[in-house]
Amino acid sequence: MAFIEFIKDASIIIASLTAIYGIDSWRREYRGKKQAELAEEALCLFYEGRDAIRHIRHFYAHSEEGKTRKVGDDETPEQKEANDKAYVLIERYNTHIELFSKLHSLRYRFMAQFGVESGKPFEDFRKILNTILASAQSLARSWAHQHRTFRTDKLANQHFDHIQKQEAIFWEGLAAEDPIVPKVDECIKRIEKICRPILAYKSTILARSAQIFLDKIKEKIANLRLHKDRS
Repeated sequence: MAFIEFIKDASIIIASLTAIYGIDSWRREYRGKKQAELAEEALCLFYEGRDAIRHIRHFYAHSEEGKTRKVGDDETPEQKEANDKAYVLIERYNTHIELFSKLHSLRYRFMAQFGVESGKPFEDFRKILNTILASAQSLARSWAHQHRTFRTDKLANQHFDHIQKQEAIFWEGLAAEDPIVPKVDECIKRIEKICRPILAYKSTILARSAQIFLDKIKEKIANLRLHKDRS
């Protein structure tokens, strides 16, 4: 009889533990799954964003690129040529606008899950895009005036130095030390530092939780057996 009572008591304990553990495990699993999915989405978008920036800044442009821009009535031939040339980057950017919008909007969900500091790679990536777009606007003006006569050599040198600096941002690989690629790579490193441990944790959380549950059951049964023996 004592053994039968022991089995009944053990069954009740196991059933109770299973119910409690099931709810708690479901909560942990749901939260872990949600975070892992968010981390994976963010990482994929950053990788896609890196490729998009490479496409936007690619040096080669075919003859039809930049021609979708609305030409101003008072544009000179030099201004039109410069504006069309700079608009190549804008056209390419517009083909990726949905990607960049998704990346930016994801920042708020990401910060809600992983803290305010986790939003920095997103903000840095947006600053990089703004810098690239600003270079197009700057070069549109500067290219149109590169054939003008300057009052002094100093002004001429300043003008062409400015063009060279902006072109290094505008085109990838033009300068010996690219000012954009290292910044993009740093964003990727930072987001990987946040996301990789989360994705790795997802693969182990179920095994760890199951082991903890089994250990608790063993402990309860051992305590119950000890109590029965003393009785």
